[in-house]
Amino acid sequence: MTDSASTATDRTRRFRFGAVAPIMADLATWRDEVRRIADWGYSTVLMPDVPQMQPAPGPALAVAATVADVRVGTWVYAGPVRPAWSTAWEAHSLSVVTEGRFEMGIGTGRPGIEDQLRELGLPVVPLSERSGEVRKTVAALRDLDGPDMHTPVVMAVRGPKSQALAAELADTVTFVLSEADSRADAEQLVLGFHAARNVELAMHVSVVGDSVAPFMAAPNLDVAALRAKNSLLVLPDDPSAAAEEIERRRFELGFSYVVLGAHQAETLAPVVAKLAGR
Repeated sequence: MTDSASTATDRTRRFRFGAVAPIMADLATWRDEVRRIADWGYSTVLMPDVPQMQPAPGPALAVAATVADVRVGTWVYAGPVRPAWSTAWEAHSLSVVTEGRFEMGIGTGRPGIEDQLRELGLPVVPLSERSGEVRKTVAALRDLDGPDMHTPVVMAVRGPKSQALAAELADTVTFVLSEADSRADAEQLVLGFHAARNVELAMHVSVVGDSVAPFMAAPNLDVAALRAKNSLLVLPDDPSAAAEEIERRRFELGFSYVVLGAHQAETLAPVVAKLAGR
């Protein structure tokens, strides 16, 4: 890691782990899943923001926070789908009702979100303007939080505009990687991120072994192609090998927050038991 990159990251920051847990079955089954995730030592239960495919993240996370003593967060709000002030109000409200256990993840929208916006009858915001809308959301959140509360902000970034915004405003940054990105491409993206502050870096893991997490990858993801590229989206399902790779990514790139799918959480529970808080 270069000296300039090290200003943005910390290779000694303690590990934590999050699990994206959409409601895929009945509520009782999902509540049990949330409890297990917490019992395995994961710090955070996360919800995706995919309209009409699963319940809205805000109410679901409020319930999750009553089920287990765990942090909750969005992974991530799709900025183009949500008006800035109402998103900020919901995020602040979640911080209040969870007594400070909420983290607002937000991004400028996944590739192809324009079709979803048209289906929902929403304006298609040009990509060049989306970072500005995210800035408005964070500014409104800070106003609502006031001096006595700080809702952590997690930003999903790719291009230079979103990276610059995250370097200025985010507490945690995750990088939007595609199936086409080789490990070298991803490393260049991560090491090219610079911030004057010490920002937590989160790795978004779509695949553990051969298991692809719902809502965390594009449809028809080619796992073999990812593995051939040594993609950062993939971790081995052997706990010892996964722990070794996670430690390597912290040392080389600064990643300390690992986010994977809930149905992969048990597979890597031994890794969490070994590394969380270290």
